[in-house]
Amino acid sequence: MVSFHDIDTLKLNKALASELKSIDSIQPPEWSEFVKTGAHKAQTPVEQDWWYNRGAAILITVAKIGPVGTNKLRVKFGGKKRRGYKPSEFRKGSGSIARKLLQQLEGAKLLEQKETARHKGRVVSSQGSSLIAKAAKTVQK
Repeated sequence: MVSFHDIDTLKLNKALASELKSIDSIQPPEWSEFVKTGAHKAQTPVEQDWWYNRGAAILITVAKIGPVGTNKLRVKFGGKKRRGYKPSEFRKGSGSIARKLLQQLEGAKLLEQKETARHKGRVVSSQGSSLIAKAAKTVQK
């Protein structure tokens, strides 16, 4: 059996995004075509289906690094803010996008909340791990 750790992440992300499109509970909100993905960005996303790509990236991230919350995802999807002649600074990504996608993935039973002694956040459920394995299998072929 192939693990998603062995597959190229970009190919896995595309395959997983196409799987997420078929799930009814994961839909981009109406404001998603007008919003930037973070304070460090200059424009809105160019791709039409960027919501599903971000959802797939969040699902893969949660599978890799365990209990994840909104703030950890904001840091992961952040970047450099260009400030003209002043030095660049790091800015976090959008918290609303991360939060809404976590809620949608949890509503689709792909994620579940877990609290341990040290961490609390969302982890991948058994349905989510089987969806990732299915996408990894299609990428491997």
